[in-house]
Amino acid sequence: MLIHCRDKAGIVHAVTGFVRFKGGNIIYLDQHVDKQADVFFMRLESEFTSDTLALADLQDQFAQEVAKPYQMHWDLYSDEGRPKMALFVSKYNHCLYDLLSRFHAGELPVEIPFIISNHNTLEHIANQFGIPFFHIPVSKDTKADAEKKQLELLRSHKVDFIVLARYMQIVSEHLINHYPHKIINIHHSFLPAFAGAKPYHAAYQRGVKIIGATSHYVTEELDAGPIIEQDVTTVSHTHSVQDFITKGRDLEKIVLSRAVKLHIERKTMVYNNKTVIFS
Repeated sequence: MLIHCRDKAGIVHAVTGFVRFKGGNIIYLDQHVDKQADVFFMRLESEFTSDTLALADLQDQFAQEVAKPYQMHWDLYSDEGRPKMALFVSKYNHCLYDLLSRFHAGELPVEIPFIISNHNTLEHIANQFGIPFFHIPVSKDTKADAEKKQLELLRSHKVDFIVLARYMQIVSEHLINHYPHKIINIHHSFLPAFAGAKPYHAAYQRGVKIIGATSHYVTEELDAGPIIEQDVTTVSHTHSVQDFITKGRDLEKIVLSRAVKLHIERKTMVYNNKTVIFS
């Protein structure tokens, strides 16, 4: 269960009391209060025996008994089934290989119904892992049609969220509106510094001593969505642009996989273009 609302006394008591009264056992609880915004955030995991209420009944009763009095924004999820994750790629293979390897090793409890690419360069990787691959070319003149085909695939396979594993196309407002805070991107820079297409080159020219990678949810403003995960590594005057790129790609893989895992585990909450990340 993920909850946020105006902070006031009694919220924790009301939520935990409801779970206990309905026969649940709380196995995880984390909370945070944003003092400046006066907003309360909570993530809670509970176990219920098979003879307790059905999920739909639990949702209805929670809405009336707890959520409505506290004017909560909330979501309730079951661990039955695995979310469906679609992968969008272009020509870079490092993030794709990393995610598929982790998926194959059982680290990412998801289903991957397909991979979409605007090039056919990485089709052999999809074949290697036995995942359907769709080549949908994108140009200035065909972008709208390409996105229509993408949406048809996403809807027909009931995809829950999308990962842009170095997909080198700007996602339009239309697709973003269908998947708000459900499109995860990896940017090869420690945002908000060095946004744009060639951040490693810009960082090299600036003479920085650290470079980074940032995974964030996609919004209409390019490279400005809520940040999920970041990391950095040190560089020096002895490193070339190619060194920056090589070191950066290692970071990109790690940061993107962490962000994807946090999303799968429902440990992210978005509020005012920022994220609350639960442990």
